[in-house]
Amino acid sequence: MGSDEHELRAAWSCRVGDSRPAWALFDSLIGRHREPHRHYHGVRHVTWVVRHVEELAAAEPVDDIDAVVVAAFFHDAVYDPLASDNEAASARLAERELAELGWVEPRRRRVTTMVEATATHVVPDAGLEPGLGVDTAVLLDADLAVLGSEPASYGAYVAGVRSEYGHVSATDWCTGRTRILQSFLDRPSLFATPTGRTRWESRARANIVAEVASLSGRTYG
Repeated sequence: MGSDEHELRAAWSCRVGDSRPAWALFDSLIGRHREPHRHYHGVRHVTWVVRHVEELAAAEPVDDIDAVVVAAFFHDAVYDPLASDNEAASARLAERELAELGWVEPRRRRVTTMVEATATHVVPDAGLEPGLGVDTAVLLDADLAVLGSEPASYGAYVAGVRSEYGHVSATDWCTGRTRILQSFLDRPSLFATPTGRTRWESRARANIVAEVASLSGRTYG
């Protein structure tokens, strides 16, 4: 067992508990994140998202940290690069598995709302229960923190995602990737929490601008 998995086990034990059903669910989720087609969205990614959730929660007024951490475990539980509904499928999985674990419906709904928000990385502006807006913002910022990493880590992230989309031609990759990156640059801010903006906004914009420039000048194989 690697250090990432040890770290995730500690987070899971703290936030979910040590019952046999809880550990069975943990093992199932880790198994999903070990799928061979995951070159970026694997165990290491979950480890960093959980870590960033904990760090952000120390500075932001999180309402239900346990639910945010659980949403981090589930947010890429279903990941098929050929599909367009991974977030919705991951949310359905969370609803089903957490019901089996005995989580009450309101808390399950909080988790599924956060997981579904990772499809757009936008905090819904209406219909959220008290506190859920901040909790969702923390999860989204933790998921996007890689955008604000140092250039070498950012390059490894891009290479991993490109490998996951190896079925996409170089031309289509450049076109689609540029469109996604430009949509981020067009936002007033990439991060939804004050802490996220302070820590990662400037570096994230610089990384994205550099990648867009590289995509316009050459293709990825």
